[in-house]
Amino acid sequence: MANIPSGNRDSFGSKFGVIAAAAGSAVGLGNIWRFPLVTTQNGGGAFLILYISFIVFIGIPVMLSEFSIGRRAQLNAFGSFKKLAPKTPWYLVGFLGILTAFAILSFYSAVAGWTLEYLVQAISGKLLHTDDYVKNFADFSTDVYRPLIWQMVFMFLTAIVVYAGVKKGIEKFTKILMPVLVILIGVVVVRSVSLPGAAEGIKYLFVPDWSAVNFKTVLMALGQAAFSLSIGMGTLITYGSYIQKDNHLLRTSSQVALADTSIAILSSLMVIPAIFAFSSVSIDQMSPGPGLVFEVLPAVFKAMPGGVIFAVVFFFLLAVAALTSTISVLEVVVAYLKEELGMTRGKATIIASVSISVLGVLATLSFSSLSGFHIFGLNIFDLLNFASANIMLTFGALFIVVFVGWKLGKSNFLDEISNKGEIKSVLHKIVFFIIRYIAPVAIGIIAVAALFIKGLT
Repeated sequence: MANIPSGNRDSFGSKFGVIAAAAGSAVGLGNIWRFPLVTTQNGGGAFLILYISFIVFIGIPVMLSEFSIGRRAQLNAFGSFKKLAPKTPWYLVGFLGILTAFAILSFYSAVAGWTLEYLVQAISGKLLHTDDYVKNFADFSTDVYRPLIWQMVFMFLTAIVVYAGVKKGIEKFTKILMPVLVILIGVVVVRSVSLPGAAEGIKYLFVPDWSAVNFKTVLMALGQAAFSLSIGMGTLITYGSYIQKDNHLLRTSSQVALADTSIAILSSLMVIPAIFAFSSVSIDQMSPGPGLVFEVLPAVFKAMPGGVIFAVVFFFLLAVAALTSTISVLEVVVAYLKEELGMTRGKATIIASVSISVLGVLATLSFSSLSGFHIFGLNIFDLLNFASANIMLTFGALFIVVFVGWKLGKSNFLDEISNKGEIKSVLHKIVFFIIRYIAPVAIGIIAVAALFIKGLT
């Protein structure tokens, strides 16, 4: 195995670059098509209160765990565990993270490709001249060639950014893409909340309905908080290894969490009021997922004055959100190939992209020529989705906090997040207490529950 000395590694050049890249990894399609409906269907403001509480008390400490592992080791997810816990099986946790990233990108790239198809349909005018949006999406997703083409285009775009490196690629592009994403969401939010009937949607979103809250709701809020921050798959360990030693990790983690949560809430303001204003389908009857953005929202845009413009803006921002996520996931695999197998970044990017695309093709064809092929009753796309979200991510996150709390230890953790004692804060010890005793229990509950409760993560 060939580890690259930390002095020769690429790194983020600015604190804003770190925040943009990490927030870009966290902000993805789930913020736009899952969070709004999950929130409104589970008590609105009551769910938000639970979610934000879990972000602060669970999400940020777990994120900090990953950042501290990566920055202390200055290596990829696999190499970090090998360096920090030599001659132990802990490196398997890092390898699990790399496998998780590989699996997630294989099917996520397929969905990301769908956003490009709908962007083109919106620009050409075809989208808003469609009468049956359910049929339109079914016809596209079950086609053999078009979804594959768009998936390859998206993987190519992702690979170009990663190929350019950390500072000149990932940081440079996310520093542009994230502000663009926020501006575009802001434009659509302004239009959405100004629609007739939008006030009812805003009320539905923010007024707490505690009668809708039950044990499953609490679990869903905890799951959403824990995994909306892109934890458990080595991304934040990898990004942490690119963070300079003078960076305030607790502050950075808090800023990333704030950015991710703000965009999730803005996405809700973008989607929910518009649905209340123009959709004939009840919010309670909708399912979080592709159906919302590819079947329901196009009908909303069609009924909306100036809907053509906002359809274009919406699907462009959706593609941007997907790209900021796919970049970070591909980097996990590329960093492993580059540092552990001694490949150049270019070669590692090509090999990772091609191999992920091969599995991705099988996932995409799950809706067409491979629709009859099932494993454990699931097609390839659904199997990759279930295995990565409900098993690999949850147990990866669990092993990470156990490692930091019980193997890396208090002194090493505090030394890393305090920048060798230069940063004084009583919060550091509180965070470690959460990582050691509370986070493993909370994530362990999610890990078990996610296997049996559909839609938990």
